[in-house]
Amino acid sequence: MGQRIKKSLTVCQLLPALHGGGVEQGTLEVAAALVHAGHRSLVISAGGRLLPALLDTGSQHVNWPIGRKSPFTLRLVSRLRRLLVSQGVDILHARSRLPAWITWLAWRSMDPATRPRFVTTVHGLYSVNVYSAVMTRGERVVAVSGSAREYVLQHYPGVNPDRVVVIPRGVDVTDYQPNYRPDNAWLEAWRQQYPVLERRFVITVPGRVGRRKGVLQLVRIIADLRVRGIPAHGLVVGELPVASSALARELQSAIVTAGLVDCITLTGFRDDVREIMSVSSVVLSLSLQPEAFGRTVNEALALGIPVAGYAHGGVGEQLAQHFPAGRVQPGDVGAMTALLGEWSLTPPSMQDVRVYTRQDMLNSTLTMYRDLAG
Repeated sequence: MGQRIKKSLTVCQLLPALHGGGVEQGTLEVAAALVHAGHRSLVISAGGRLLPALLDTGSQHVNWPIGRKSPFTLRLVSRLRRLLVSQGVDILHARSRLPAWITWLAWRSMDPATRPRFVTTVHGLYSVNVYSAVMTRGERVVAVSGSAREYVLQHYPGVNPDRVVVIPRGVDVTDYQPNYRPDNAWLEAWRQQYPVLERRFVITVPGRVGRRKGVLQLVRIIADLRVRGIPAHGLVVGELPVASSALARELQSAIVTAGLVDCITLTGFRDDVREIMSVSSVVLSLSLQPEAFGRTVNEALALGIPVAGYAHGGVGEQLAQHFPAGRVQPGDVGAMTALLGEWSLTPPSMQDVRVYTRQDMLNSTLTMYRDLAG
């Protein structure tokens, strides 16, 4: 292929929606970095609460239901192909499975000499099947951790290892620092809303709420700590999906049955997770199944807040590299409770804790784009 280096690139990222979460946040961060570097950023999604933030970065947005699981979504294949040509897209970056299928179907029928370069990111340890395999078809397959890379190569042995690159998700260290403290107005509002948290050992579980996230185990942990005389309070910071109404009822029932109505708080969706983690005693990762990466693990550690998590998948990898004291055998509620009990009496040292930075992630991503385009 001939040399076709361009000073400015047009990069198109595709994902289902912009409601919130690690995939969405990473999309916004890369979009902002592209514009800052003088490139052009396009994002295709069904929109969502993060759309204004995306547009504020200087990115352009195409509102398509590209993540809707319907046969009608296939109509977007030809529309996408035309858009790629008309917009002069250099890099196509699919971040979710259904958008990746639409992207791949459009891309494979284009002239190999002039079509964009195709990138996929493996954000999760997806179920192994034909549907998920599309995430391995990128000319570059970005894995968000070493664990994600190993998962891809283990379950899809036909994938060339040279195509799979590890680019860990990173933290903006200007926003997440050990000495960070919310302003007085936020602190006062927080105390007024949750006065029960005063002088409590606050254990926060941030992120999307789900059964596989181990949220029900938090009830057992708080109950055991209270029996030991530790004034523990559980804080679940995240939105329960509409489809998880059964889980919501089960969680509320478990809290009531354990007599912990005044000891566990469900905040629902919050856009101030950084502030909440910064005033927490501990942040937990209780995922029962291995995950590709734990964004809030990085963020909490960057704030100087201890993190305890099950030592598997990307979270186990992060803790092993940055905070080994927080590793707990997967699913071992007793060991988790014992560790938190120790920390409530003697907080662990957070000196010399290092994390992946957002700038490292963005530098690696933009370098990958330029290398592919060239």
